[in-house]
This record gives sequence, structure tokens and C-alpha cells, in this order.
Amino acid sequence: MVVKVYGSATASASRRVLSCLIEKNVEFEVIPVDLMKGEHKQPEFLKLQPFGVVPAIQDGDFVLYESRAIIRYYADKYREQGPDLLGKTVEERAVVEQWLEVESQNYHPHIYNLVKHLLFHPKMGLPIDEKLMEESEENLGKVLDIYEDRLSKSKYLAGDFYSLADLTHLPFTHYLVNDIGKGYMIKDRKHVSAWWDDITSRSSWKKVLEL
Repeated sequence: MVVKVYGSATASASRRVLSCLIEKNVEFEVIPVDLMKGEHKQPEFLKLQPFGVVPAIQDGDFVLYESRAIIRYYADKYREQGPDLLGKTVEERAVVEQWLEVESQNYHPHIYNLVKHLLFHPKMGLPIDEKLMEESEENLGKVLDIYEDRLSKSKYLAGDFYSLADLTHLPFTHYLVNDIGKGYMIKDRKHVSAWWDDITSRSSWKKVLEL
């Protein structure tokens, strides 16, 4: 059955989901939701996602939203298909979950502020909060220092295997490196830089960027 992904193929959270589906060799169809036209706030989409945020997926009669929940679902549902993105033991799964939480709670808030203000605010004619930018870069740097230490001890965040813990970082870090002139935050950290080069070289991510 073809999975329907409601969203934009270029939206960050949608890219998180698409990367996982490609890794797991799950057939999907992107159902475009035009964010600029406000289609994500229209009644038809709100039936799928009451908070009006992309993406949402429909898998037969099953509907799910929130990108991190969706990638967990597919990594588990298709555990025997494609690479194991959750770990082979209870302990490995726990470490994957730990770093998924780190990304969500410690990494994402700061990088989100930077990307929102430096990439999207100018396009929307909104002001940039320079004080917030300074604080967000400083805080993200502290988080990346912890990543640098972690990645000096293991190839990937959850161990020596690629997992959802790594995949979930792809969309917003792509903006950081390629769109807002902050790539030095990754490149100036030896082990973080090697990790980033590794995970962005995966064919699944390259395919996502081509969509």
C-alpha cells in the first residue's frame, strides 16, 4: 500500500519523514499542501492534523502526524526491511531514543530560532532579533560541543550504526550549513563535521533533496 504524505517535499519536517521512508524502502506519494496559500490551516487538512502543521501521513485507514512520531512508527513497522534505524537491543533502542530527545529538546530549539529568523523572516518581511540570534548561536554551540565529545567516541550518535537519532538532524542542519551561513558551526568541530559529511552522503538524503 502506498503511504500518502501530506505536506511539502521541501518542508523540513516532511523531509525528516521522507528520508525515513526512503531508507526503509516504503513506497509513498507526496500530497502537496501549499503552506504559502495557507492550505495547512484549511478544514480538509485539519481533519488529518488538527494543529495545522505538516506533515501528516495516511497509511490505509491509519493517520498519524508529528514527524518524529512518524519516523518511529515506520522504523518499527518495517524493522526487518532496509537498515535497522532503532537498534538491535533494548539498550541500543534506549540510546537512540535518548538522542532523539536530545535533538528535540536541546538541539532543535536553538537551530530553529536561527533558521526561522535568518532564512524565513527576511522572506516574510519580518525583523531579525539580533539578541536572540546571538543567544541561539551560543547555546547551539554548547550543544554541538557535547556532540563533538560524543562523536569522538562513536561513529554515530547512538553508537556505531546509523539510526533515527542521526536522521532526525538532517533537515534543519541542512539549512544551517547551506542557507544561513553558519556552516562553520559544523565544520569547525572535527568529529561533528565527519559525522555530517557521512550522514548527508547517504543516497536516501540525496533523493530527498531531489524531490
